Formats: sequence, C-alpha cells, structure tokens
Amino acid sequence: MSINRKTAVITGAASGMGEALSHLCAERGYDLALFDINGEELDGVARVCRTKGAKVITRTFDVADEAAAKQAAEQVSQEFRSVTLLFNNAGVALGGMFHHYETEDYRWLIEINFFGVVHMTRAFLPLVKKAEPRGQIINTSSIFGIIAPIGQTAYSAAKFAVRGFSEALRHELEGTSVGVTVVYPGGVATNISKRARMSKALPEDFVEEQQKEFAKKLVMPASRAAQLILNAAERGDPRLIVGNDARFAAAIQRFFPTSYWRVFKLVAGDRVPEVPDF
Repeated sequence: MSINRKTAVITGAASGMGEALSHLCAERGYDLALFDINGEELDGVARVCRTKGAKVITRTFDVADEAAAKQAAEQVSQEFRSVTLLFNNAGVALGGMFHHYETEDYRWLIEINFFGVVHMTRAFLPLVKKAEPRGQIINTSSIFGIIAPIGQTAYSAAKFAVRGFSEALRHELEGTSVGVTVVYPGGVATNISKRARMSKALPEDFVEEQQKEFAKKLVMPASRAAQLILNAAERGDPRLIVGNDARFAAAIQRFFPTSYWRVFKLVAGDRVPEVPDF
C-alpha cells in the first residue's frame, strides 16, 4: 500500500486528454488508478506510465455502471490510502439534430457524461476526503456546457448538468479539505468526434464530411490541455477554460447570454454550419 505518494484516479484514461493526464501525473510522481471501457488501449497507457516510476492499477468498466464504480473504489482503497486527484474525464458524443435521435440515444450519452461523474464522485469522495493535506475532484464539462450550439442538444444538456452538479457540490464541500474544479475544454485534439454515435438517418457522406470539419477545430494538443488541467487541479482552481476558442466563446456568452449564437453567426459568417433537415 502506498502511504506517502500522491494518487490520481482518471477515467477515460485510454486516449485523448485522459491518456495525456495519465502520462503527466506519472511524471509528477503520482501513483495511478486508470479506468476506461477500452481495456487493450488502457493496458498500453499503463505500461508507459509504469516506465515513468508510477504504481499503476487499471480496471475496464463503463462509468455509467454505478456498481462497477463502487467496485473500482474498493479496489483503489485496497491499493492506496487515499485519492489526491479524481479526474472525471470520460465522455462520449452524439452527432446530429434533436429529431435524428431517440430517447435511448440521449439516455446512453447522459448516463456516461453526467451520471458517470455522479457515480464516480459518490464512490470515490470518501477516499478524496482522506487525502492530505487536501484532495481535489476535477470534472470535465465542455465549452458546450457554457454555450449550446446547434446539433449538440444531448451533449450540451449533459455538460450543463456536469457544470451545475460540480458547482453545487463545491458549495457543499466548502470548509472541508476537498475542492472541485470544473474544466471547460474547447477544441482539444481527441478522438471524441471519430467515436461519436451517429444517427442512421444521416447519409454516410454527410457524416464523413461533418467529422472532417469538426476535426479541423480540434487544434490544441491533448498534452497541452493536460498540463493546464493538472496545474489547475494542483492549485485547487474552481474553474478552468481550456483554449483560446473556448475563452472567446465564453466571453461572447457572458456579454450576450441569450443572443450569442447570432453573434457567432455574424462573426463566423458561412463557417457556422446549418445541418440539413434529413
């Protein structure tokens, strides 16, 4: 059992920002509990982190599974005395307009993107409270948890929920040794668009074109985003907006809270997509 070392728990650790956070935490002396639904990729990340000197445990499960989250916490409690940083990073996406999807598609996304955060926080909060001198919960929302673009009804709903949950939890934990950081990334280079669930109602050529266009906007390296996120977590910052694009969007929303989408269309012109009514 590791007693004197810091410990970080990371969901969605097999790729993207989760993978980058895993590598960076290992370099900074954290032991790691890495979780993802993709076991093969997760094992590869764990092998690299062990070469950096970290003790690493892994578990393959879906964060939407509350019982699995509790089992993961039990495993971590047996291996580590406490959890210094809990990164609720795992997430998925839907592509298309509201009428392209059934309720079950929404439920799938919200169970992962929102209830995954709730399940992990409920399971691991007792271990974060044991961290000395303090622990931090880091919940990944999105710039789409501040603005709500067309084609993002499900994703924005979940990310707004993460924002509200996190802020209320921070207020409840005020005066304790646990802080809460909410992260609002913009265009970070991850695989989320490639792995998004796409409606069968959308033509394949349209889907491919939209994925290519969206990928062009994912410009910040995941390694850079991880540096900003880990720095904010270690400082105990309550809020972090990642990327110039996200900061610009947040500023526009702040000054134009109900009309920001019209402002974006004026600024961007033809670059703001209008999804055809398939």
